[in-house]
Amino acid sequence: MTEFATSFPNSRKVYVDGPQGVRVPMREIALSGGEPALRVYDTSGPQGHDVKDGLPKLREPWVRARVAPPSNGRGACVTQLHYARKGEITQEMEFAALREGLPADFVRDEVARGRAIIPSNIRHLELEPMAIGRNFLVKINANIGNSAVSSSIKEEVEKLRWATLWGADTVMDLSTGKNIHETREWIIRNSPVPIGTVPIYQALEKAGGRPEDLTWEIYRDTLIEQCE
Repeated sequence: MTEFATSFPNSRKVYVDGPQGVRVPMREIALSGGEPALRVYDTSGPQGHDVKDGLPKLREPWVRARVAPPSNGRGACVTQLHYARKGEITQEMEFAALREGLPADFVRDEVARGRAIIPSNIRHLELEPMAIGRNFLVKINANIGNSAVSSSIKEEVEKLRWATLWGADTVMDLSTGKNIHETREWIIRNSPVPIGTVPIYQALEKAGGRPEDLTWEIYRDTLIEQCE
């Protein structure tokens, strides 16, 4: 993996601190002509980590503090929409606000109104929160994924790391080959951006690539697996 400093020789990674203890990565670009440095959105994620270990679990303390089993034994609502409609500003909202250069309460209100989302699955603790919505920066999605013909888990993780280094805000794992579940797990553990999937691809792989052998039970179980 090319080092960040080598890929972007005229910039450096800096961090902006927020009131809830969040540290938001930004890229500070040196300009010519005596102009002050320009800070921009950065999606490259933490550098120098072994892919076998994955990235640091940035959101683990945030999620742990919020996700407690309710007294009735049923699962608690843990979505950002839930907290936004309660009037709470989560660390995820604050993180996204600092990235966007907007007030945290504005981000909360946009999420509460349904005009923005913060994709932040509680099982993707390595995620650096981001927002998608009409009043936010345009976001870029990258597609990766293995096939029955070529690629491996190592190559897919390498694609992920290059995609985020060069600015992908989200990544879709469109794997259609073998070891899809394991490939996706490695991708998630090494991804600082939200990961999306297409359940029908893996469901067809489970059916041996034969659409006529695809059952509702196979598709249902695959959908639940990928949501989790």
